[in-house]
Amino acid sequence: MSVALASQLREGTKKAHTMAENTGFVSCFLKGVVDKASYRTLVADLWYVYCAMEEEIGRLADHPVVGPINFASLNRRESLEQDLAFYFGADWRNLIKATPGAQEYVARLHRLAKESPELLVGHHYTRYIGDLSGGQILKNIAQKAMNLGEHDGLRFYEFDAIPDEKGFKTNYRTVLDNLPIDQSTADRIVAESNQAARCFLVS
Repeated sequence: MSVALASQLREGTKKAHTMAENTGFVSCFLKGVVDKASYRTLVADLWYVYCAMEEEIGRLADHPVVGPINFASLNRRESLEQDLAFYFGADWRNLIKATPGAQEYVARLHRLAKESPELLVGHHYTRYIGDLSGGQILKNIAQKAMNLGEHDGLRFYEFDAIPDEKGFKTNYRTVLDNLPIDQSTADRIVAESNQAARCFLVS
């Protein structure tokens, strides 16, 4: 049985996304006020989160619900590592530490992968499709606010493996709508997607 998961996710997460946009750091960011130290912390936190996400989704490549959304073209780990090298230098791995919020988020992802892997779809949708949809806008804000070069410390927002963003998102929505889930599972995925939208990483 398949359900219209894509539209349920889009409609069911609007309020959570609006709330997230009104939090202190995000609100300032969208207004073009970006503190470089806080932004570096955000990039580090994102690295921990995306490493966990990509590790678990890759491990679940044969899972009937998780496997279909395992698009390598979305992966952010390598892009984030380039950004971390820019902000912290070559020794970045020894200089960064996950904030408590990021640690909690990573633990949640690993726990879901073991207990309810289908709920990772909610996090995948919130994180990656959000990045893809708003990436260029956020890149431009960060670039201008921190006076950066075109690619310096901004690789996270660049999806070089996805030349046709609109076409990709159309295909992604089709994949979501064809996942082998029932309405009860869809409801849980939407709820988890809302949880992901509230997981703000800068502590």
